[in-house]
Amino acid sequence: MVTIERPGDLAQWIGKPFPAAEWFTVTQTLIDQFADLTGDHQWLHCDPERAARESPYGITIAHGLLTLSLMPRLRAALYEVRHTSSGVNYGADKLRFTAPVKCGARIRLQETVRELTPIAGGVRFLSDVHVEVEGEPKPALVIETIGLLFD
Repeated sequence: MVTIERPGDLAQWIGKPFPAAEWFTVTQTLIDQFADLTGDHQWLHCDPERAARESPYGITIAHGLLTLSLMPRLRAALYEVRHTSSGVNYGADKLRFTAPVKCGARIRLQETVRELTPIAGGVRFLSDVHVEVEGEPKPALVIETIGLLFD
């Protein structure tokens, strides 16, 4: 994990990916909990027997929005900004779910800060983010995120 002292110090990471973090396993329990939370109980996610018979993947897959919702957890394994009063998810652009996350797969986040802009009391930063799936050629998710960090 990278330790960054202050929000403005993210500037030293522009164009350089953060070092890869540990893999995180997406379990059926996690998928089912997300289904319960969102009400999305589609069989492709929640019925392992049917998925084994009928799914093109041969197994259940995580909801794309579950993968997206894991980003804060995965990002926390990449870096921390020590001297910040708060951080805010400001938005995202160009979100794509480019490959499935099969039940039992291991994922991790790759992030590269593309742009840093001073704002009142902190910085706004734009990052290119990919959620990788171990052993798969394509990422599960590709997104441009926009965050705010305050001094």
